[in-house]
Amino acid sequence: MARAQISYNKRELEKKKLEKRQAKQQKAEERKSSGSSGLDDMIAYVDAFGRITDTAPDPAHKEAIDLESIAVSVPKREVEEIDPVHTGKVDMFNNSRGFGFIRETGSSERYFVHANGLLEPVMEGDRVSFEVEKGLKGLMAVKVQKLK
Repeated sequence: MARAQISYNKRELEKKKLEKRQAKQQKAEERKSSGSSGLDDMIAYVDAFGRITDTAPDPAHKEAIDLESIAVSVPKREVEEIDPVHTGKVDMFNNSRGFGFIRETGSSERYFVHANGLLEPVMEGDRVSFEVEKGLKGLMAVKVQKLK
């Protein structure tokens, strides 16, 4: 059987790998001999203008900051109490399928209503009062009852 022949490219690649390995070992020895931990060389500081520098800030130019004036979160807004009960008119209701839509008076909003959200039976054209609740596919009317 013949010996596997090593091509010129394979020899060149092996030489390059060996050179890289030796260079890496030499750098490691230089770092050990210099005695620096390497961490001190990596520290960076930010000056008053937001630029990154390698010099530490002068403690004489330190500004005093009032800790009470720092807002950690967004302040709460004053929310007006909104009446949870809405009024509207039954736009469409299918008794056989058990769902329909209610159009709110004063706005053009339409809310889905399911038979489970009814307190009493309704028909198309009835004026109703209801509450709005988040459903699976959006807002829906619940606690629906007729207005007298």
